[in-house]
Amino acid sequence: MKSIKYLFAALFILMLSCKVSAQNSDGARTLIKEGQKLNDEKKYTEAIEKYRQALMLDTGNLFAGYQLANSLFLSDKGVEGIPYLRKITQTDNKLTGPAYDLLGLIYFKNKRYAEAETATVSAIKIDPKHASTQRMYALVSFHQNKRAQAFLGFCSFILLEPNTARSAEAYGNMQHIIQGGSLKAEPGEMQSHAIEANVNALNEAITQALAYYRGKKLDSPGNLLNARLIAIFTSVGKLAEKQTGNDFFRNYLAAYFYKLAQSPNMPAFARLVSASERESADWIKAHPQQMADLDNWMKNTEREF
Repeated sequence: MKSIKYLFAALFILMLSCKVSAQNSDGARTLIKEGQKLNDEKKYTEAIEKYRQALMLDTGNLFAGYQLANSLFLSDKGVEGIPYLRKITQTDNKLTGPAYDLLGLIYFKNKRYAEAETATVSAIKIDPKHASTQRMYALVSFHQNKRAQAFLGFCSFILLEPNTARSAEAYGNMQHIIQGGSLKAEPGEMQSHAIEANVNALNEAITQALAYYRGKKLDSPGNLLNARLIAIFTSVGKLAEKQTGNDFFRNYLAAYFYKLAQSPNMPAFARLVSASERESADWIKAHPQQMADLDNWMKNTEREF
């Protein structure tokens, strides 16, 4: 008889705990919706408080954690959101990619470029079609003076987002690299005192690839860019094949653009990345078949990580 009483008591406690848990989840969802509304109204402090209250009710609510981190970032307190995002990146769900993206933005804003690079690589592996992540990878590489990574990263971004203000800016950064430019360390910037040997070698590969074209003029700016791009992709691609480490750069970027350099689609690609220039824009209009061929090549050429 006692065992039956204990069984009923246990069942009652279980049912009560389930009811409380369901109530907490419902309450958390309500608070999250209130927080989103406040966030949309740019009332970040109030939104943050709503998300914190939601997490008190439902500590495992990853969506509340992500929204909290986002509001903290928008209110210039992004570093405080890192623990919530790291918790999400340890899972495998639809928030994992966005969490890596937001981590990259937070690290970039705080000049923690190496950590931003790691986060963006993880995000790209989850969603390689997200143009903003490709752009962020290029930017954080540029800020570390990893010119080969930055250059190919900007190319990869433009393939996903051509003909926008951001792609024109990316092309400008590519031109800066072609002219031998690099970014100097800013006050407060966290980076190593020396660039690793592989990165130095890749930077030098770009310099050597362009040496032949210093001061040279071809019949059009587009043709000159095409020749320079082929030289860069070939030089960097051959060198990357011999290097170890950084599999993402070697496989996803260097190998891919080395294949492109060996294809007949380089003239179209050169015009695509420089579409903000009048000569290239006119070329694109006059060569629809070549642009279609480039598009087909992109669709049918696999990229490995």
